[in-house]
Formats: sequence, structure tokens, C-alpha cells
Amino acid sequence: MSQAASIWLVLVLAFLAANLPFLSQRVLGLVALARGKNLAIRLAELVLMYFVAGGIGLALEKRAGQIAPQGWEFYAVTGAMFLTFAFPGFVWRYLFRHGRH
Repeated sequence: MSQAASIWLVLVLAFLAANLPFLSQRVLGLVALARGKNLAIRLAELVLMYFVAGGIGLALEKRAGQIAPQGWEFYAVTGAMFLTFAFPGFVWRYLFRHGRH
């Protein structure tokens, strides 16, 4: 896989992973809770998905060659980008009217 393709793969995966907590009522898309998911569970799931997407990106970077060192700035930028990716799912779950009155 080329480096450009792996970059696009990680970006698309991060977008999907960031929106999964808001699009599904199941934890990680697998386990249904009796009372449903609240915002705290969704945010915890969002943090977990950030690390999963980052781990896949790290594995692809390691496969391509030497891993570049990252400081706190890298994690601040990727965390902000991940939250930005999650915005459509958040809007759909909490701000969009779903026909309820």
C-alpha cells in the first residue's frame, strides 16, 4: 500500500470511528445496554476510538518505515481533529430533530 493510500485510509477510518459512538445505540456497535447510552458513555467510547484509530495509524506508519517521534503537540492536533470529525454524528444525535415532539 502506498503512503498516500494509507494516509487516506487512516483519515476515513478516523472519521468513521469518531461518528460511531453517536450513530449507534450499542456500545462499540456490539453490546446493547438496557437503558441506552448516555453522553458519558459516548464520550468514553469516543476516547477509545481515538486510540484505536491512532493505533492503526501507528501500525501503518511502522509498516512504511521508521516511526516519527511525536510530542504533545501531535496529540493535541489529532485530538482536536478527531473531535471535529465527530461533529456530524453529535449534531445528528443531539441537535437534529428525529420526528419526536
